[in-house]
Amino acid sequence: MYQNPNPSSTPDPTSNPNPNPSGSGEGDQSRRHRKKLAQVHDLARRLAASDAAGRVEAAREVRRLARSSAKARSAFAVAAVVEPLVAMLPSHDPDARESALLALLNLAVRNERNKDTVVKSGALPHLVELLRSETSSLRELATAAALTLSASPSNQLTIATSGAVPYLVKILISGSIQGKVDAVTTLYNLSTCRDSSSLTLPVDAAEPLLTLLKDCKKYSKFAEKATSLLEILSKTEEGRNSISDLDGGILTLVETVEDGSLLSTECAVGVLLSLCCSSPQKYKELILKEGAIPGLLLLTVEGTEEAQKRARKLLDLLRDQPSRRASEDLRIAAYDIAARVDGPRKAASTAKRLLHDMIKRNMELTMARMEHRAAPYTPKTLVK
Repeated sequence: MYQNPNPSSTPDPTSNPNPNPSGSGEGDQSRRHRKKLAQVHDLARRLAASDAAGRVEAAREVRRLARSSAKARSAFAVAAVVEPLVAMLPSHDPDARESALLALLNLAVRNERNKDTVVKSGALPHLVELLRSETSSLRELATAAALTLSASPSNQLTIATSGAVPYLVKILISGSIQGKVDAVTTLYNLSTCRDSSSLTLPVDAAEPLLTLLKDCKKYSKFAEKATSLLEILSKTEEGRNSISDLDGGILTLVETVEDGSLLSTECAVGVLLSLCCSSPQKYKELILKEGAIPGLLLLTVEGTEEAQKRARKLLDLLRDQPSRRASEDLRIAAYDIAARVDGPRKAASTAKRLLHDMIKRNMELTMARMEHRAAPYTPKTLVK
């Protein structure tokens, strides 16, 4: 039988200096970390170099790596990489501008901290300039970047007051379909910031918003954003005129009240109410002519609490119109809603109750107004 002449050379499992299998994994992780740091250092060096072509190639590599994983996006969003990319944005070289913009855009996607880092690094003024670019591809890339950055609540006020809004509206008017969608979503994001009063929309936005709303599904997220922006516009006289002057504008809003989601119906009825409250004689007939009564009545039953409140108020304003057609519309609409809610057998009684409730509420409001007018005048006590 063969015997090992040197038994001490036989491997002893207990003598393994690293018996924990996880040690190998920790070593691999450490090596990957060192490799990533070296990669970041190399890209930062190349982005800071004087060779323009090398900077462009480095920016393209940042874009490629940032697209690969969330970890890569976090690793490369450091000042040594982001700041030279921002510095490339005002370059006279179209390739440099585009490659830097795409790299920053990919770093910011799905990473809130990176969005804030890009804005704090001074990218915003350059983005506004790119929104003004004569090159349509750069304008739309800048719009996509503005959309990504505006998704972070901490950036919204800064972007809203940066001067970007008028140029986003220009994209909304004349951009590609994707550019228009990005512009609407960016403007909507800005409208949701804590100080939303900082967002002033040019009246030029009314026509493209209504056109897009007309062509999209009324219950879509896009319709919610468009109607929300239209409601902002309806708060000024110029905005209301722009909305009502557009052929089919009021009809589009009425259709949204009928077919929209909870949010888009709430915003659409808010626009109609704003029109009617500002000038009842001007807008009542226009709204009635488009057949608004059925949708409004249905909204008093199925809408959000705010939508129901708005719909009831608008119906009260419309019912003041001494029109036989309006009264007939009310009866037909009430029956139609009742049939949907309680079925054909109970439709007549439910419709009668709906109309009765509306009439009762209108009488209560009328009595309250009369009592207010009849109240004796009591002079305020003078304070010496």
